[in-house]
Amino acid sequence: MDPVADLLLYLDRSPTPYHAVAESVRRLEAAGFQSLDAVESWSLAAGDRRYVVRDDGSLVAFEVGLQSPAEAGFRWIGAHTDSPNLRIKPQPDEEAHGYGQLRVETYGGVLLHTWFDRDLSLAGRVAVRGEHGLQTPLVDFGRPLLRVPNLAIHLQPEIRNDGLKLNPQSQAVPVLGLEDTPPLVELLVQELRAGGAEVRAEEIVGFDLMAYDTQPAAVAGARGEFVQAARLDNLASSHAAVTALCRAVAAGPARATRGVALYDHEEVGSRSTSGAGGPLLVEILERVAAGAKDGGTDALPRALARSLLVSADMAHAVHPNFSDKHEPGHTPVIGRGPVIKQNANQSYASNARTAGAFAELCERAGATPQYFVARNDMGCGSTIGPITAARVGIPTVDVGNPMLSMHSCREMAGSADVEPMIDVFRLFFEDASA
Repeated sequence: MDPVADLLLYLDRSPTPYHAVAESVRRLEAAGFQSLDAVESWSLAAGDRRYVVRDDGSLVAFEVGLQSPAEAGFRWIGAHTDSPNLRIKPQPDEEAHGYGQLRVETYGGVLLHTWFDRDLSLAGRVAVRGEHGLQTPLVDFGRPLLRVPNLAIHLQPEIRNDGLKLNPQSQAVPVLGLEDTPPLVELLVQELRAGGAEVRAEEIVGFDLMAYDTQPAAVAGARGEFVQAARLDNLASSHAAVTALCRAVAAGPARATRGVALYDHEEVGSRSTSGAGGPLLVEILERVAAGAKDGGTDALPRALARSLLVSADMAHAVHPNFSDKHEPGHTPVIGRGPVIKQNANQSYASNARTAGAFAELCERAGATPQYFVARNDMGCGSTIGPITAARVGIPTVDVGNPMLSMHSCREMAGSADVEPMIDVFRLFFEDASA
């Protein structure tokens, strides 16, 4: 399939981190990867393709190399599955002035005004208590269900001069229906039953639900230059990593153990058991290194000394209407290829050695890398890169494709950037001497 069309499909099938992991697993299994259970003892051999899911929203997948990690190291790409959005509170139902509404909590650095006047749906996971214990089936209403309506300009003429100022507690509450709207739990039961699950309201003991824009991902622009969609940050990087890994293993085995780590909770600091600040990746690296034929107490540090991790997260493209927000000479443009991100204060983990290694991969793939450095008077955000580098101890480079409207309900990137990043990632996986 055309890589841009495949990205659109991936985005539309991934309204939440849980759905993104499920879609990634489907693709990995088609490429020969098999599930591992963290509670079991692992027996791994060269060429084995395995994956581990943690808490439904994070995924680590890898192929064991022909040589032990202590001899050949690891080649890893990290990305994240979560995006800023509106998430449903545990006691969600609210009535006000004849309307049924749902209480929401803002997640991450959401551009709140972009969520107004959108046809929103709900998706996520539901905790269901049954005869076989607690289950967490996925749910996706898949249709317009909610809307956060704007206030007419006639009732707030001051915004012409003062701009829009929103209170996230009181002014961003979505409308679900008119009075006597069914409670959310009742709607969940109906949706789960429509999907074939036999569920009663009293069996639902919790949920992790989030709103999302129902408008499908699309190619746009005068010549189809743009991809416009929700959750490009950072599902576009997750898609590139999974696609590159599947292509690489199809081309044949490699000396080094290679894999991807797709984390949840990056947008809120990665401080969770399934985030980059947790033990997920380091536990897997330890088990793979220790299980090799020459595994021992020093297997992991020896492996890490030979390793490289690519932290893939979307990059800030220069905005044509706000170019003064960028550092001169560091103004990535959509459609011109991968961006290497650097920050002296370690908001990004790139350094001369790791950035140079990625630049060489770009050259071999026929791409010219772009560079992003924030102005001294501006912030730049952060990534899983420095968190993973500090937690695991693996040399890391931060990269990403350029985009506009980052953290908006609907974002904008480049069609021409999709394939080059996949190619660079594939070379990274196939390069036995990297």
